[in-house]
Amino acid sequence: MPSGKQIEKAPGPCGLGEVKSDRSPAYEHPIDSDEVYTEEEQRHIIHRIDRRPITGGLGQSCCFFGDEENTDVEDSTFEAGFFPGAVYLLSTWYTRFDMQKRYTLFYGIGCVAGALGGILAYGLSHMEGLGGLRGWRWIFVIEGIISCLAALFSYIYLVGFPEESHHSWKFLTRQERDFVIRRVNSDRGDAITAPFSLLEFLKPAKDFKVWVFAMIFFCVTTIGYSINYFLPIILLGMGDVAEAQCLVLPPWVFTGLFMYGQAWIGDRYRLRGPIIAFNAVLAIVGLVVMAFHDHSPVRYFGVSLVVAGASGNTPPVLTYQANNIRGHWKRAFCSATLVGAGGVGGIAGALVFRSQDQPNYLPGIYASIACNVCILGCTGALSAWF
Repeated sequence: MPSGKQIEKAPGPCGLGEVKSDRSPAYEHPIDSDEVYTEEEQRHIIHRIDRRPITGGLGQSCCFFGDEENTDVEDSTFEAGFFPGAVYLLSTWYTRFDMQKRYTLFYGIGCVAGALGGILAYGLSHMEGLGGLRGWRWIFVIEGIISCLAALFSYIYLVGFPEESHHSWKFLTRQERDFVIRRVNSDRGDAITAPFSLLEFLKPAKDFKVWVFAMIFFCVTTIGYSINYFLPIILLGMGDVAEAQCLVLPPWVFTGLFMYGQAWIGDRYRLRGPIIAFNAVLAIVGLVVMAFHDHSPVRYFGVSLVVAGASGNTPPVLTYQANNIRGHWKRAFCSATLVGAGGVGGIAGALVFRSQDQPNYLPGIYASIACNVCILGCTGALSAWF
């Protein structure tokens, strides 16, 4: 039970300060109590939130990435829509400077699971003939069972928006729900979903920032997918199929650690734009190494830099957008633009590296460098505007 020994605090407009009011124009529903929580109790509530929506979503993302390794371009557009949609939901639970670590956890574990999916698929392919089924059929059978179990787990474990959370099974009480709403409301004043209005939903289309965010995400997904499709070609030059499948994992493990380190720095020191710019530069360096060095291990090192800089840029880009968008329906509209831009980027990424450009694939390298330059320009312009 809350002890009420200490006043609740949450980031204000600049991320600092004490809560001054429980109301805002977006807060249309009455709260049930004014009970307050100590810092320890607040951390306990936030950790429970971390374990519920994020962990439930991880079940979906992990099984999705495992399956995605065994299909092709169509899934790239689904993934580009899956994460912006998930981020839209998660952003309603946290203040602006809590977000990047959560997004990174959600996205990074899914990426590492995807890398492991290739190894799993290679192992399952050796079940050739067992039960009268071909090896490739066993891949879909086993991973399909895992996906169904994960979907059941997610259905039970996932929750919706904060104002509805007290109805979820063994989750938050009404008083704890009110604390979450007050905390988010004190940060940006849009904790409660307003009634749907088509005009309010479409109004953000006039905001140029929305389209710049979409352009950045298009560039990020284009680079990320182009490298994902190009990676097996490089790795096959370093060994047989089994070795190539194993070599997929280290760049993603490095990227996962790299992303979380950046997320901690970004949330701790309230940085978004500089991290995105650093990642774009890192990816450019990796692309140059890939383009102009013929030694496979050196190119593999370049690939690791590109994966960390390109795919690792997804959480900070989504956080950058979420931190600078206010209002539920504007978030929904921005999520839709990101889904669209990311889907187009997924298709473009699959077409950038063409077989006729081997062995150096310079047109694809140059296109990826151009995308990173575009990211630098757009992020610099937005940061200057903000």
